[in-house]
Amino acid sequence: MAEPGPGTLPPVPVPPGALARVPPFRLESRGSGREVAAVSAPASLAPPPAAAAAAGPGLQSTPRAGAMEPVPGRQWQKVLYERQPFPDNYVDQRFLEELRKNVHARQYRYQAVVFQSGVVVQQLCSVCVFVLTWWYMDAGILSPQGLFGAALVSSLLGYVLFDAVDGGAGRWASGRTRWADLKSTLVFAAFTYGFSPVLKTLTESISTDTIYAMSALMLLGHLIFFDYGANAVIVSSTLSLNMAIFASVCLASRLPRALHAFVMVTFAMQIFALWPMLQKKLKARTPRCYVGVTVLFALAALAGLATVSSVGAVLFASLLLAVSCLCPYCLIRLQLLKDNIHGPWDEAEIKEDLSRFLM
Repeated sequence: MAEPGPGTLPPVPVPPGALARVPPFRLESRGSGREVAAVSAPASLAPPPAAAAAAGPGLQSTPRAGAMEPVPGRQWQKVLYERQPFPDNYVDQRFLEELRKNVHARQYRYQAVVFQSGVVVQQLCSVCVFVLTWWYMDAGILSPQGLFGAALVSSLLGYVLFDAVDGGAGRWASGRTRWADLKSTLVFAAFTYGFSPVLKTLTESISTDTIYAMSALMLLGHLIFFDYGANAVIVSSTLSLNMAIFASVCLASRLPRALHAFVMVTFAMQIFALWPMLQKKLKARTPRCYVGVTVLFALAALAGLATVSSVGAVLFASLLLAVSCLCPYCLIRLQLLKDNIHGPWDEAEIKEDLSRFLM
């Protein structure tokens, strides 16, 4: 056998039977067809490392031009439209320079949070006053005539105060007249009084324990879905009011007479629908007056509850203090531990108005 000349590879020994396992070569043209490469060559036919080293530097494998390896002196750019000699997951040392913490965190003040918690205190007291009123009527302590007269006088005073707070600007903006308000009141009172015998006998086939359980659940749902001023999905003023009225109908059906049911449903409409509207306007126009009314209303609810149960009054007072004082303090303390990070890994936000492309 002739000796291999300079620049040629020495013969590679092939084991017996290796050629039988060699798959056929597949020719693949590249570019304009002038270059032909053999693909899927078996590893058994590759020259040994010693032979490749002896072949000289001219025949050693060189890295491909498109290999994703960082190139010294080339600066990485955060773009996708340009081909760069870097891996897809490559980031440079400036990656954490854009780290930001608590970008959208709000700074609360304790007095402001306590003031905003007055809405929750108002609703808790409203539910307490409503239940106490029903208990007084069921026990015979409060007559329906007395409750209807007190509710009528308080409604008239609240109606006058509602217009006096903003000087009638809200009524003028809505375009609603006093005659329209009077007609709505008369229609509601007439229909409620006409259907009061039906309301009285509506739940006769349901046990009293079930009525009490449903009423408690409905009042709890009223507190959960009430509009406290938060922009949340769970907020639904309509659902909250309907649940409160349903609870009043259930409780009114357990009162002695149809007149009791009529007065109870009317009082529920006043305290769950009209009273929050007045409180909302007082809060927006006269904050000091709103705070004073909230404190007086809470004291009245505690005094009424104390006549029924002293333990219940203590527990309810603890609940009001926790909602108005302890919970705001916890919110302020937990706000200091907030640690939200933002950086180049966040999803892109398109702030430009793209409605012109939808035309």
